[in-house]
Amino acid sequence: MEKEELTLALLNWYKGNGRILPWRYKGGAHPDPYVVFVSEIMLQQTTVATVLTYFERFMRRFPTVQDLAQASQDEIYAYWQGLGYYARARSLHQTAQAVCSQYGGVFPHTRSEVSKLKGFGPYTIASFLALAYNLPETVVDGNVMRIMCRLNRWTQPLDEMMLQIRSFAAELTSEKQPADYASAIMDLGATVCTPKKPKCHVCPWKDYCQSANTDNVEQIPQRAKMTKKEFNGYVWVIKNQHNEVLLRKRTEKGLLHGLYELPWSEDKIYQRAQDSGKSVSHIFTHIKMTLKIMLIEAKTCDDGFFVPLEKMHEYPMSTLMKKILHKI
Repeated sequence: MEKEELTLALLNWYKGNGRILPWRYKGGAHPDPYVVFVSEIMLQQTTVATVLTYFERFMRRFPTVQDLAQASQDEIYAYWQGLGYYARARSLHQTAQAVCSQYGGVFPHTRSEVSKLKGFGPYTIASFLALAYNLPETVVDGNVMRIMCRLNRWTQPLDEMMLQIRSFAAELTSEKQPADYASAIMDLGATVCTPKKPKCHVCPWKDYCQSANTDNVEQIPQRAKMTKKEFNGYVWVIKNQHNEVLLRKRTEKGLLHGLYELPWSEDKIYQRAQDSGKSVSHIFTHIKMTLKIMLIEAKTCDDGFFVPLEKMHEYPMSTLMKKILHKI
């Protein structure tokens, strides 16, 4: 098997089969690195199908890095609602401000400089430099890991294979067309070499792949099973005499920092609350959270501010909080 043959076969396949995406540019580097930046941050731990419903609306409001840098965090959250992992929205904002203040509004194009920006881990750095500047960077995510393991029929546990996977993936990366190659390998994993029911019969690497059409192809690579943790608690719907509901802005660092929310806790801190008989469940990555909805009437409260129900949409909040408001 000549590695140059694999690279060329994938690039030829991509010309006729690569996905048409609003942030995608075929034939080299994207003319606007800002578009690549926004799409790469949105795509972290989020499917293309989900991002498609948010990307164009977000770009209409923030068409340039300067527009994003000058916006308020609350407005960015408002356009991010539903995408989850809100730390990404904060990183997006901070990086836009850094690009404008430190780089004159032009994204850097060296690995050392890009690595200083918020939200850029090893994969995102490689993908950004390949797609935005056509630099020969090797992208390695779950798609690439799966493809490399199946291609070579590597059946060992995935965590034991990472150095081998990265080395082989680097050898296949096109020196002349790295941007197209990065998009092509992503598309191969997303549309052909899928986790379940891979379409081996249309794969451009079917004649080279040692796992093609085998009985256990879906079991490659061998991944450690992730177990979901469960969190049970209470959410407090505190209403005043005007039927307004108490909101607070989350200041704790972590997943939902900076969003607005109804007060919630693990323990039953308000003993005089009435049980609504309703509860809401939501999954954050590998945590299943279930909150029992409790009702309280209060004239004043120090922990937040009261908002009419019809104005709740003006405050950026998590999908979990939206579910609770819908229930009540």
